Amino acid sequence: MQHTRILALFFVLVFCFVFIRCSSGTAKSNAGKKDTVGLTTDFKFTGLSAAQAAAYTNAIDEFYQKRLVRTGFNGAILVAKNGQVLFEQYRGYGNFITKDSVTPHTPFHIASTSKTFTGMAVLKLWENGKLSLEDTLQKYFPQLPYKGITIRNLLSHRSGLPNYLYFMDSIWDKHKEMTNEDVLNAMIVHKPRIQNLPDRRFQYCNTNFVLLALIVEKITGQKFPDYMKKTLFEPLGMHDTYIFSIKDTANYNPTWSVSRGFPMDQYDCTYGDKNVYSTVRDLLAWDKSLYQHTYLKRSTLDMAFTPLSNEVRSMHNYGLAWRLFIKNKDTVIYHNGKWHGTNTSFIRLVQDTATIIVLGNKENRNIYQAKEMESIFNGKLQIDKLDE
Repeated sequence: MQHTRILALFFVLVFCFVFIRCSSGTAKSNAGKKDTVGLTTDFKFTGLSAAQAAAYTNAIDEFYQKRLVRTGFNGAILVAKNGQVLFEQYRGYGNFITKDSVTPHTPFHIASTSKTFTGMAVLKLWENGKLSLEDTLQKYFPQLPYKGITIRNLLSHRSGLPNYLYFMDSIWDKHKEMTNEDVLNAMIVHKPRIQNLPDRRFQYCNTNFVLLALIVEKITGQKFPDYMKKTLFEPLGMHDTYIFSIKDTANYNPTWSVSRGFPMDQYDCTYGDKNVYSTVRDLLAWDKSLYQHTYLKRSTLDMAFTPLSNEVRSMHNYGLAWRLFIKNKDTVIYHNGKWHGTNTSFIRLVQDTATIIVLGNKENRNIYQAKEMESIFNGKLQIDKLDE
């Protein structure tokens, strides 16, 4: 009898163990879909009918032909709705010297659109408890003479700092490439005059994002281009995206004006404010991650997309690393870019779940008119220009 009881207890224990293991596996398999950077996908795109997709595509093509092709567009364009690509075209040369054609894998310098990556990488560190948005510059750069400036002020362009693209002109040898560290050291030594007190007003300033990239390096112990590749670009499948730095100067590919290329100058090796090279397909992957909250939480993005510069009444505003255009309770979340011959436009029509991406490596300001395609999706003609 005692033997029978022991045997029965044994089978009960085995059954409980198997049940717990199976239940655990089922719970894991039924959990929200996990992406490669670890967050649960809580958003699902809805499909388009063939007729809807065709109507959108025809309207986009009309814009493309009239506004871009006729004005000498050289670059790439991709427009998507509900995660579905409606229009994708490549035109001209990716390299004007070798005459290599633009392809889906041709990376373009996206200029100030790079700030969205820097800003969101900082917010990722904030999510992970690695920094506070109220940390001041002195926590990371004790010798900097500018007091009371927080990480939040840098992200929102409310620091009041002077723009390094201007004050370095009188300090730096124009025949020598500068790094982010060079900008920091020049500010410590030469103390260029602040433009206004912190958090008094919005003032777009590239220095803010050069310092943010340095803060990321301080916290992670990695060079910013390497950190971004390992923790953002590769996990999101952005395999044609990278950050240009001083080690890449031998591979510099100049952008162009109408008649000539722009040689590399002393500002071409600083990053954080610019120097992300990417493709329209990679930027669509970035856009999808923002909709699906697979890199940052929904609450974090809601904070980033909240307007912070309200001292002047305007439809134009800025959140944390994103420009905002607010009209009739609709908000366009976007960032344009301009550097040498580069013009870029990355526009998110979140109310319509639509995205417009236009990248050019030969000067063409018509790229900034891409916002007018908003009327294709909302049925209203809006021709308000977005800030560069």
